[in-house]
Amino acid sequence: MREVLAQAAFQLFLERGFEQTTVDDIVARAGVGRRSFFRYFPSKEDAVFPDHERCLAEVTAFLAAVDDSDPVAAVCDAARIVLRMYSANPQFSVQRYRLTREVPGLRTYELSVVRRYEQALAGHLRGRFGEAGDEALRAEVIAASVVAAHNNGLRLWLRSGGAGDPEVAVDHALSLVRDVWGSGVERPAPVPVVASGGNEVIVMVAPKGTPMWRVVQQIESVVGQGSAEK
Repeated sequence: MREVLAQAAFQLFLERGFEQTTVDDIVARAGVGRRSFFRYFPSKEDAVFPDHERCLAEVTAFLAAVDDSDPVAAVCDAARIVLRMYSANPQFSVQRYRLTREVPGLRTYELSVVRRYEQALAGHLRGRFGEAGDEALRAEVIAASVVAAHNNGLRLWLRSGGAGDPEVAVDHALSLVRDVWGSGVERPAPVPVVASGGNEVIVMVAPKGTPMWRVVQQIESVVGQGSAEK
């Protein structure tokens, strides 16, 4: 019944416009009473996003059960659950995206939905890092970065009309988040060791998982220092 109501509502929104469609129109199209509509959806806006409650519950359950050795990777994987929800029905997702661009009230509602996902990710990270001070701030910043990266890749796909594989753009965006934050756990800086002989050799010792850009940066710093000394 939830799916029947959501389908009827969305068809009417496309045919008549969101503002011009009433709840009475929706239940008439679905062949049910008003009470049935409000049993499943508190408002017309909720009928535009019928799958998010289930998806949010899936994200929450995933984070509760995930291996927490790499919390940043865990929240990135949780974001991919949301992506799969969109990619499972490309036509509906693209139509909904276009509808939300046209109706200010739906954009506001969508922002509130996005914020709930962000809060779920941040809550998981705070449980890993800490609930106060810079640790809590770090959790919020990483969660916001993951959501922004996911949404950037997702919207590229939606604006294309659902062409191609959305995971390519989203995976690329999320890889940038992981490059910056690593596992989200404080790590000591890479330790360079310079051994001199006939030819100069630089041996870099770095903790597992250190982003490659940081290793290269440290090597370049050591090489620069050696050149300056000569």
